[in-house]
Amino acid sequence: MEETLYRRLGGQPGIKALVDDIIEAHMNNPTLSPRFLPYRETPEDLEAAKAHLCDFLGAGSGGPEEYSGPDMVSAHRGMNISAAEYMAALDDIMATLSEHGIDDQTCKDVLMISFTLKSEIVGK
Repeated sequence: MEETLYRRLGGQPGIKALVDDIIEAHMNNPTLSPRFLPYRETPEDLEAAKAHLCDFLGAGSGGPEEYSGPDMVSAHRGMNISAAEYMAALDDIMATLSEHGIDDQTCKDVLMISFTLKSEIVGK
């Protein structure tokens, strides 16, 4: 039996570490930093965003977490995220997965899932 994506990402502790590093990468990415750096001024909002993302990734990858946040369209409505911003976010995610030693197949699976969400995020 194949291991779930959740397990391949390291379960809850692995996903939390990935989320922490992905958000940090976004804050350091010139394309994305204008959207993410303001979180540094409101640590409670930063922690809430990270918790939502951990739950989203956990639930979506086969873990026991329950995601109770908004759907992708609602979460990104009014943000007018560009295709360039979306690709910069994917680059950060892929680089972070690699830095965490996530295997190639798992990276490809995450990339494929991410691309299925693109139409729900870009330009909303």
